[in-house]
Amino acid sequence: QVQPVESGGGLVQRGESLRLSCAATGRTFTVYGMGWFRQAPGKEREFVARITWSGTSTYYADSVKGRFTISRDNAKNTVYLQMNSLKPEDTAVYYCAVESTRVPGRFDYWGQGTQVTVSS
Repeated sequence: QVQPVESGGGLVQRGESLRLSCAATGRTFTVYGMGWFRQAPGKEREFVARITWSGTSTYYADSVKGRFTISRDNAKNTVYLQMNSLKPEDTAVYYCAVESTRVPGRFDYWGQGTQVTVSS
């Protein structure tokens, strides 16, 4: 079992930055990748970014390319999402999820979410 725990959300103004953290505990050897998703009020959950545990592959949603960077620190079993040039439309609850080694592309374990609010 792998349990991700997000932190780092908060309230910022347009153009400012935040760094989200996702600490993974448990059987981290089963992790193929980690993904960030977000859900804004009244909208469906959407993909934001993903990184393999090895750090050899990353992928971003078009809406965040050039502004967000996903990275990992395997020694700390932690994945980060550096968010720069934040916009009000980035406001959402951000979730960290674990991608299975047995079924790549399937996210089996989810954190509780952390709120990011960007004001104008």
